[in-house]
Amino acid sequence: MGIKRKELVDLNNYLMAANYLSLAQLYLWDNVILKRKLSFTDIKPKLVGHWGTAPGQNFIYTHLNRIIKNNNLNMIYVSGPGHGGQAMIAHAYLEGTYTDLYPKYTKDYEGIKKLCRDFSFPGGVSSHVAPSVPGSINEGGELGYSLSHAYGAVLDNPSLIAACIIGDGEAETGPLSASWDINKLINPKTDGIVLPIINLNGYKISNPTILGRMTDRELINLFKGHGYKPYIVKGSDITYMHQDMATVLDQVVLDIKKLKKGKKIPFPMVIVKTPKGWGAPKRVCDKPLEGSFRSHQVPFPIDSEENLKLLNKWFNRYRPDKIFDDDGKIRKEILNILPSPGRRMTASKYANGGLLLKDLVCPEFKKYGIVVKPGITKSEDMKEMGKYLRDLVKLNKDSNNFRIFGPDEALSNRLNYVFDTTTRKWNGSVAKNDELLGNGKVIDSILSEHVCEGMLEGYILTGRHGVYDCYESFVRIIDSMVSQHAKWLKLCNEVSWREDISSLNFILTSHIWQQDHNGFTHQDPGFLDHIAIKKPDVSRIYLPIDTNTLLSTIDHVVKTKNYINVVVASKLERPQWLNMDEAVKHCKKGLGELTFISDKTTNPDLILACAGDTPTIETVAAKKIISKFLPNLKVRVINVIDLMRLIPDYTHPHGISDKDYDELFTKDKPIIHMLTYKRSNRNLHVHGYMEEGTITTPFDMRVINKIDRYHLVLNAIKYLDLDKINKKDIEDYCNKMLEKHNDYIRKNGVDMEEVDDFMSL
Repeated sequence: MGIKRKELVDLNNYLMAANYLSLAQLYLWDNVILKRKLSFTDIKPKLVGHWGTAPGQNFIYTHLNRIIKNNNLNMIYVSGPGHGGQAMIAHAYLEGTYTDLYPKYTKDYEGIKKLCRDFSFPGGVSSHVAPSVPGSINEGGELGYSLSHAYGAVLDNPSLIAACIIGDGEAETGPLSASWDINKLINPKTDGIVLPIINLNGYKISNPTILGRMTDRELINLFKGHGYKPYIVKGSDITYMHQDMATVLDQVVLDIKKLKKGKKIPFPMVIVKTPKGWGAPKRVCDKPLEGSFRSHQVPFPIDSEENLKLLNKWFNRYRPDKIFDDDGKIRKEILNILPSPGRRMTASKYANGGLLLKDLVCPEFKKYGIVVKPGITKSEDMKEMGKYLRDLVKLNKDSNNFRIFGPDEALSNRLNYVFDTTTRKWNGSVAKNDELLGNGKVIDSILSEHVCEGMLEGYILTGRHGVYDCYESFVRIIDSMVSQHAKWLKLCNEVSWREDISSLNFILTSHIWQQDHNGFTHQDPGFLDHIAIKKPDVSRIYLPIDTNTLLSTIDHVVKTKNYINVVVASKLERPQWLNMDEAVKHCKKGLGELTFISDKTTNPDLILACAGDTPTIETVAAKKIISKFLPNLKVRVINVIDLMRLIPDYTHPHGISDKDYDELFTKDKPIIHMLTYKRSNRNLHVHGYMEEGTITTPFDMRVINKIDRYHLVLNAIKYLDLDKINKKDIEDYCNKMLEKHNDYIRKNGVDMEEVDDFMSL
C-alpha cells in the first residue's frame, strides 16, 4: 500500500493537464496552449462558468483513475456539484472519448481551441455536466440527486462501483440528505458499491457550507451514524495530498473487497477537504480568492493589465510546455495514469445505459383481463394489475432488470400480488414482526419520494426498467426532478451517440377523487398539468377507466423508450366498462365512443366527454339522467384514455387530425368536458378539479368540484334548445338530488344507494 515515486509523477502530470484544460475552457478562445503571453484578444468576450469545484473534482478523478488501473475496477463517475462541467469535459478529452464521439475536437491545437471556445458559449456546451458529456448520468443543473442516482445505478450491478462526487453545498439539499441512508437497502453480494466522496471546499456561491464549518470529529460522527466508514483527506500541499489520497483509496479498495466477500463492515466514504478554487491566486484586488466563495464562478475578470498578468502567471504554473507539444498534442507521459480504454469512466457503457438495455419479457396481459357487464361488474383495477406486475417481475428474474419503486406505498396502492413473487429490498436489521423484507425487487422501504425517484432514474439511465407508484398528490414533491429528467431526455435525443433508455413510468393512484377520507392535503391533480406542458416528444399521459384498459395501458408503457409516461388509475372497487377486446381497441385509438351508453347517431345533439375513471362514472350517470328525462335527445358519450390524442397532430405526435376530431366531437354541438384544447369547436364547457376539498364522501368530493352527474346535467341543459317545462323538471330533479345528497351524508356518513349503484337501479 502507498504510492510509488513514478505514480506520484504520473498523477501530478495528469492533474496539471486536467486543471489547465479546465481553466482554459473558462477563459480562452485563442492562444489556448500559451505559445506566447496572453493578450486581451485571447480572452473570451463574455466569461461564463465556474471554477470553484473544478480543481477538487480533477484531483478526485485523477486518483480514481489510479485505483481503476491498479485494480481493474469497473467504475462510473457521478458528478454532483453544481456546474464545473469543464472538468468532466477535460477528462473526456484526455481519455480520448471526446474526440471519438465528437471528431471536430481533434487531438491537436485546433481541437483544443474548439474545445475551449465551445465551453459555456453560444452554440457550444453548457457549464454543467449535461447529457452531451460522455460518462455522465447526472445533470448538474439542479443539486441533490447525485447520490440517489448512484445508488440506483449499482442496484443489480454487482461488479459496478459508482464514485459519487458530492459538493458540500449540494449536501445541504433535502434529497441528498435523505440519500445517505440508501446504504441500508444495498446488498453487496447482489448490488454494486457506491463510493460517496464529498468535495468539501467550504463555500457555496456566497456563503459558507454547513459541513465546511464542522470539525473532523463532527463529520466522522455524522457519517458513522449513517452507517459509513469515513476517511478524511485534507490539505493544499499537492505532494502530501497525492500521498494521502492514494493511501486512503487503496484502503477503500480493500474495504470494498471485504464487502463483496460478505463481511459486515460499514460502507467506505471519503471526505476530501481542499480550498475552494484550489490553485487560484491567493488574492485578487486585495481580496481573498483561493479558499473563499469568490472563486466559485469566474475567479476574476480580465479587465486590467494587472489581472491579465495574473491570469498568465496562473496558467503557466500548470506548465503548458510540459503538457502539450508544439502541435498542441497531449504529451504521452501525461496519459500514463489512464486505465485501459475499456475501463475509462467517460467511456463506460453504464453511463450510456441504452447500450446495455434488454427488452423486458412481458406476460400476455390479456390473460389477466376480466369479463365485464358494463357498469354492473365491480373490480379493483390496481389490485388486478398487480398480477401482471407480479409476473413481469418473475419473467425477468434472470435478466435482473426490472424493479418497482415507491415511498412505502406498494400495499396501499394495492400491489399486493407483487409480493407473491418478491419482497421489499432491505439490508438492515429485521425485527420479529416485520413483513416482506428481503433482497427483493420492490424499493418502498424508504419514505422519500426524492430518493425513490432518484434511484429509479439511476436504474433506467444505466440500462434497466422500472415503474414508480405513488399517491397522486405527493408525486408533486418530485416535480422538479421529473423536469430535469425531461430535459435530460430532450437533450439526449439531440446527442447521436446516446442510446435509447427505458421510459420513466409513473403509476399514480390514491388519486384526487379517492382521497375523500384524507382531506384537502391529499387532493391535488397538478402533476398532470406539470407533465402536459413538457416537450411533446417526451411526455405521455394515460387515464385508464377500468381494469382491462389499465392492463392494456401498463403493458404498453413498460415497453416504451425515452418517454415520461404518467398513468392515473383507481385502486378502489369501481364499475367496469369494457371487455378486454374492447379495451385493447379503445386504448389503441386513445379515445372514442362508449357504445354501451352512447346513442347511435351521426348527428348528436349533445356530447358528453370524459377522461379518467371517476369522471367516466359521473358522465355515464349523467347520460342516464338525460335519457330518462329527454329520451329523444341524441347524446354521444366519448372517453379519452390517451390525453395527448386531444392535441392536434401537427402539435403532438399522439394528436389526431382536425378531420378525425371533428367527426368525433362535431364542429358545433355543445361539449361537456373535463379538458380544453385548440380546435374549431369552441362550444366547450369544462368541468374539473376546482381546488375544493375536505374530509367527506367520495361522491361529495365530486359535488363540491361540480363534476358530479347532477352538475353535468344542469350545465348541459343550459346549451340545449328545450321547452321551459322540460328544463324546469330536470333542474328541479337535479337540485332536489343535490339537496338530498347533502342531508344524507351528514346524517349517515356514506353516499346514497342511488349514487353508488346507479347502473342497477
